[in-house]
Amino acid sequence: MKSLISFAVFLVLVTAPCLGQHNRGMTAGQEAKLKNLKDEVSRDLTQNILKYWSLKMPDNVNGGFYGRIDATEKVYPDAEKGGILNARILWTFSSAYRILKDTSYLKIAERAKDYILTRFIDPEYGGAYMSLKADGTPLNTRKHVYTNAFFIYSLSEYYRATGDKTALAEAKKIFDLFEKYAADRENGGYFEVFNREWQRLRERLIGESTEADEKTMNTSLHVMEAYANLYRVSHDKAVGDRLRSMVEIFLNKIIDKERYHLICFLDRNWKGTSTIDSYGHDIEASWLLCESAGLLKDEKLLKRVQEASVRIANAASEGLQADGGMLTDKNYKTGEVRAQRSWWEQAETVVGYLNAFELTGEESYLDKSLACWEFIKKYFVDSRNGSWFTRLSENGIPGGDKAGFWICPYHNGRMCMEIIERVK
Repeated sequence: MKSLISFAVFLVLVTAPCLGQHNRGMTAGQEAKLKNLKDEVSRDLTQNILKYWSLKMPDNVNGGFYGRIDATEKVYPDAEKGGILNARILWTFSSAYRILKDTSYLKIAERAKDYILTRFIDPEYGGAYMSLKADGTPLNTRKHVYTNAFFIYSLSEYYRATGDKTALAEAKKIFDLFEKYAADRENGGYFEVFNREWQRLRERLIGESTEADEKTMNTSLHVMEAYANLYRVSHDKAVGDRLRSMVEIFLNKIIDKERYHLICFLDRNWKGTSTIDSYGHDIEASWLLCESAGLLKDEKLLKRVQEASVRIANAASEGLQADGGMLTDKNYKTGEVRAQRSWWEQAETVVGYLNAFELTGEESYLDKSLACWEFIKKYFVDSRNGSWFTRLSENGIPGGDKAGFWICPYHNGRMCMEIIERVK
């Protein structure tokens, strides 16, 4: 992780060499702003986000966690239990325990890990199911690379927090399954949807619109993220090699070299098939690329990533609004903008522009990060019932489910923990 070291020297390198390149001293005003940001997100993490998920989500009848809580705080005990939801709960509470050393977070992480290993992992064909019925029996038995990447990410984080070798071994098994069944040997990267037996399916699960959409930026981003965490804890050469290949794919294939937005959907040869700029994914990728390259200890690669990271952050700023918030996406061909805003891209905006500030020392990036946090506090933090709202309507009305198949404490929880670790 990265750190803004003790406010004495600006952003001296700690463990990830992507950050802190210019070594300028910070002003007293910048120090004060960062300390205040850290204090505020620390409170939101511990007194709001983690508290809400610890108290309201455990399913004490069927085990694991409920599949859905709506905007009115109604729990749906019969809702399907998504793999993405459960993997992200495991990652969040494992990371929280690692950073904050609160054993109450370890208990939730253990609950998630045990439920995943006994219910989500397919004992016959390996990998994780997409979803379970409320009683814990398999429902959607597809092997989705996007979903399984989060199991690699979360199980490796549990190992990082606890040293549990069983969790690490399971993460490595999924990596091996990706290499055996999902890897595109000819063009690089991974195909994305498979049946239970790991036979490829041509289905559209995360926004693909045509038969040509065989690879997605979104899945590629989270495979890279997962491999970064697995490599961090395993130091496995094969994992490191594949992590490097994913970073190179972003640099050479997924980043639009003229516009520096990410290409959202691509064919098997990495030719773009979409005209959507996803601002949240842009700014999320800008800092995840830095994290991944920093682990590889390659100065030339790192320099390329740093330069690209700032340019991606600049491109993403097209989605920033005067109120500090980030739009979801825009069709750059038609000009159509999705006016509704979501919680996750706001969280990634705070981290992404803090990362750009660390890379460059330019205060404008810090201002963007802080402005988005103020926007989050105003519209997304639910100070009455806890956690965050997940959607802001075009008319500025907060709402959306509080927990669900895609709605987890991962983006906002990770944002808080990134800031805690960076600002020390």
